[in-house]
Amino acid sequence: MKIKYTTMIVKDMDESVSFYRDVIGFEVDSQHNPAPDIVITLLKGEGDTMIELIKDPQHDIGLYSIGMDVEDVEAIVEELISKGANITMDPVPITVGKLAFMEDPNGVKIALIQHH
Repeated sequence: MKIKYTTMIVKDMDESVSFYRDVIGFEVDSQHNPAPDIVITLLKGEGDTMIELIKDPQHDIGLYSIGMDVEDVEAIVEELISKGANITMDPVPITVGKLAFMEDPNGVKIALIQHH
C-alpha cells in the first residue's frame, strides 16, 4: 500500500483551491461532480500523493481520511480483517474503481482505493 490521497472536506471549493494552488503551489489535476451538490478537486504537488478536496454538505469540514492505493481491495480487506483491523465499509464500486474504509485505533479513517 502507498498513500495516494489526503482527503479534506471544505466549505468553499474556490477558496480552498486558491489556497492550495496559489499559496502552496499545487496544480489542479482534475475536478469531478459525482452528484449535484458534491464537487471533488484533486491537486498535485511533487511526488505521487495528492490532496483531495471535497465540498459535500453531508460531511463535517476538516480532515476526512488518508487514502491508500491498493492493487486488490478485496484481498487487502480480507488480510486486514485477519489481522484484527476495523473495516468500516466493505468494498464498493466507485467511478475510478473500488473503495473500502477502515479505521485506525484512534478512529482515523483510511480509504483503501483500487483504481481501474
